[in-house]
Amino acid sequence: MELFLGVDGGGTNCRAAIADQGGMVLGLGEAGSANIMTDPEVSRRNILAAAEAALRATGLGAGFGDLAAVLGLAGANVAAAARRMERDLPFARVRLESDVTIAVKGALGAEDGIVAVLGTGSIFAAQREGMVRKVGGWGFRLSDLGGGARLGQAILEAALLAHDGLRPRSGLLDALVVEAKGPEGLVTFAHGATPRDFAALVPRIFAAAALGDAAAIDVIAKARGDIVAAIDLLSAEEPLPICFVGGVGRLFEEQLARRYSERIRAPKGSALDGALAMARGVA
Repeated sequence: MELFLGVDGGGTNCRAAIADQGGMVLGLGEAGSANIMTDPEVSRRNILAAAEAALRATGLGAGFGDLAAVLGLAGANVAAAARRMERDLPFARVRLESDVTIAVKGALGAEDGIVAVLGTGSIFAAQREGMVRKVGGWGFRLSDLGGGARLGQAILEAALLAHDGLRPRSGLLDALVVEAKGPEGLVTFAHGATPRDFAALVPRIFAAAALGDAAAIDVIAKARGDIVAAIDLLSAEEPLPICFVGGVGRLFEEQLARRYSERIRAPKGSALDGALAMARGVA
């Protein structure tokens, strides 16, 4: 039996699915983060762990060598990183794509539209007549505006600046300094933090904003502006339908519902669905 592996790997987790040629999903697996720019070796281990779990779930006794795989991974838009990872994977056939490519295929299928992928990182894409244009997605140190890691980084920066008297204090900012046992603790945390660690602060930021915390509101407003700028850039030719995907994407979809009320659409499927369709050669 010919088996197909789809993998959706981002800064928070890595999901894998195995299907037959007809598209029936036979097994699912999950592991930790798979951003091949942030940590390629950890990503490789997590990709293989998720694929192995999916293989076990099929109950077929198949191995990695039986799989034709398409992997959509954060960081794969950097060609050198993608080539290195491809060489290190044991699947029968393997093709690496950026995480936005599989998100576009899953959300839109063959239709035209814009996809805003907002999770730990961020990337935006417009599909027109099968051609995909991408914006962002270069990693949270220089890009990924509106993503969870940048939101978390921004609130910690605001906390440190508020401690020094350079920004107004707020309840959330004061709490973050206290929990870190002072500004030195904030700096120590930030020095060793992964994008996932920063993104873990997102629920607190949105909860504090809902209660009127001015600093949280400001951080979200800045991110919202960055998201709007990317979507509007991709909309310059025509106002295409928009799909928001990812955990942070769902939060900003609510905030932008009025601005894009007639254009927002529910995704047809997930990024993992897109990866599987590409592995099967139907997308």
